Amino acid sequence: MRNPLRTIYNFYVEGFRNMTWGRELWWLILLKVIILFAVLRLFFFTPTLAGKSEEQRIEHVGNQLTNQ
Repeated sequence: MRNPLRTIYNFYVEGFRNMTWGRELWWLILLKVIILFAVLRLFFFTPTLAGKSEEQRIEHVGNQLTNQ
C-alpha cells in the first residue's frame, strides 16, 4: 500500500506537468496577488511608527492597546 501523502503529492505534480494553459494562468494569478499586496501595502498599511523615537513608539503602542 502506498503512502497517502505521496499519492496526493504525485497527483498534483503530474497534474501540473500535464497543464497547457494552467502555467500561464498560475503566473497571472501570482502576478495579480503580488500587485494587489503591493498596492495595499503602499496605500493602506503605511508604517505608523516610522521616524519615531523609542519612547514615542512605546507610548503609541500603549495608547493603541489601552484605547481598544
